[in-house]
Amino acid sequence: MFEDRIDAGCQLAKALADLAADNPIIYALPRGGLPVAAEVARALHAPLELMMVRKIGVPSQPEVAMGGIVDGDTPIIVLNEDIIESLNVPMSVVHARANLELKEIKRRRALYLGNRPELNVAGRTAIIVDDGIATGATAKAAIRALKQRRAKRIIVAVPVATRTAIQDLEREADEVRCLDVPDWFRGVGAFYQDFHQLKDHDVLVILEQFPKAA
Repeated sequence: MFEDRIDAGCQLAKALADLAADNPIIYALPRGGLPVAAEVARALHAPLELMMVRKIGVPSQPEVAMGGIVDGDTPIIVLNEDIIESLNVPMSVVHARANLELKEIKRRRALYLGNRPELNVAGRTAIIVDDGIATGATAKAAIRALKQRRAKRIIVAVPVATRTAIQDLEREADEVRCLDVPDWFRGVGAFYQDFHQLKDHDVLVILEQFPKAA
């Protein structure tokens, strides 16, 4: 049980201390992953970036991910086909939800990043950080986006995740580090005493604490 995302970030940073020498870039999955990633970036003296990715939720159960999407010239979409099939979600609905999430990503990019320049990750180590992983769809989309950007090494680091997600992500990333892989999992929030939802303002406050990428 973590007190909050800051506590989780501090604990995760200790498990990643050996990576400081790699001069990594820390990629937060907003919004919930940002406070965790911020503590990792501070501890490793590494730059902090946002990976503009969104979960594609099931319409009737928005917390259940039927996929993840990252924006770009050609958006990257990763689908959880097992969930889509088991819930009989039509592909027309999947694509409609993906388009809605892409619009939200564009809104967030304009608000959070504005003209903030983005670091070139080509040839560098990238560490993807979230507050927890249930299905891994958004993390997988982030991994594929960083592969397109030619990151030298991609590491996924989270406080808690399902065993299935870890095994799936290990096939995509160079390494996965997770503090807690419980046998019983009923949502990321169950492993935090304080798991309040972050607002746009919270994101902007954290980003102000880190210099813009040069």
